[in-house]
Amino acid sequence: MPIRRVWAPRIDFDALRQELKLPGDFPADALAEAEAAAAAPPPPAADRTDVPFVTIDPATSRDLDQAMHLSRRPGGGYRVLYAIADVASYVRPGGALEAETWARGQTIYLPDGRIPLHPPVLSEDAVSLFPDVDRSAVVWTIDVDADGAIVSTTLERARVRSRAKLSYEAVQQQVDAGTPPEPLALLPELGTLLARRAADRGAVNLPLPEQEVEPDNGGWRLVLRAPLAIEEHNAQISLLTGMAAAELMLGAGVGLLRTMPPPKAEAVVKLQAAAKSLGVLWPSGAQVGAVVASVDPATPRGAAFLDQAADLLRGAAYTPFDGAPPEQTGHGGVGASYAHVTAPLRRLADRYATEVCLAVATGATIPEWARAALPRLPKAMTDSDRLAGAANRGAIDLAEAVLLHDRVGEVFEAGVVDLDDPSKGRPPGGTIAIDEPAVRARCQGSLSLGVRMQVRLITADPSTRKVQFEA
Repeated sequence: MPIRRVWAPRIDFDALRQELKLPGDFPADALAEAEAAAAAPPPPAADRTDVPFVTIDPATSRDLDQAMHLSRRPGGGYRVLYAIADVASYVRPGGALEAETWARGQTIYLPDGRIPLHPPVLSEDAVSLFPDVDRSAVVWTIDVDADGAIVSTTLERARVRSRAKLSYEAVQQQVDAGTPPEPLALLPELGTLLARRAADRGAVNLPLPEQEVEPDNGGWRLVLRAPLAIEEHNAQISLLTGMAAAELMLGAGVGLLRTMPPPKAEAVVKLQAAAKSLGVLWPSGAQVGAVVASVDPATPRGAAFLDQAADLLRGAAYTPFDGAPPEQTGHGGVGASYAHVTAPLRRLADRYATEVCLAVATGATIPEWARAALPRLPKAMTDSDRLAGAANRGAIDLAEAVLLHDRVGEVFEAGVVDLDDPSKGRPPGGTIAIDEPAVRARCQGSLSLGVRMQVRLITADPSTRKVQFEA
């Protein structure tokens, strides 16, 4: 699916920041701690600077959490070396910086800048895995067999040195040309294998196009971007690591899982009915994940089906345990037990879960500061997830309203991607998607799922960030 870009005039996101009470500058004492830690990095226990790690991220990223090196194992299978920024070694337990990261929870992204979890002196400098400099990391070594099953997992604190900062777009071009960078040459092969294995165990991956607002020559552009294949392959390595982490923590009887109940039977029946009405083939006995993976998100009916499939993925939570395993250990979207450990620069929970895994894998005692934090993390992460979601949605809503403000009354061609639940007492309507500009919004009137139809824009108000159409 091509990237669609539509230019919007200058937009001020400060009102959104104030409305959501997003964090501003770091307190002086937290910043002083960060600067002191950056000036005196900890001595890691091992030297792995001989491994030619590389990072792969969006081109403008500076908070680089992960570096990777892939190789084949003698006798078959793969070895994944995954270096994760060692944030815990730079944040003093009980200090002002730790307290401030708890207040923030995660990095929040707005079109005109990020609101980081950690001060930039750490997140965009001393801890970030930039190329050609030594950095402290927690290195995961995950061996998988030829079928993609985990054979063994080890962890260690180590000094690493990335060889290159790569972007998804550049790597995808190299892969398409048959010249992938050597440390990632196996990524398409391994990523495809892991994705197939995930589908077999019932995982549900929704490759929905992302709606983004990007700066462009003094204004902004609204972008609808489908994920590149290399991004999906890269995500499989993160998922593999998260599953290895969950396995370690469950074996030790202590940790923090990312959980989600399996899809409800009635939701699957509803999705099967939608598939029939949208012309999506659902072979007898096929797993939900396999059907979802077969759908093209670039088509109106494919997008409508995937929007419906999102109803399957409800109830995600952070689940701590210390002693008996929790009642819910699996993640319905992953199709396995899973934990967040690969983004500690951007997500608070990863720092503590990583510390638990490191202690378990090395036979050490789990630090009390990490163990004691586990019961408190679900609320901190839920609150920050809610705030980050509101910021992202608010920024997109504002850009859409500004972009369409002068076009009220115009008629657009649209695809119907979702219908309102009539049991909730709302007037008839649903969600439609127009192509140019790439906007999804509420539409009132009689709609039929998956069809193309003409809709009229009746509201585009930047002050309320509201956009609405009528059939």
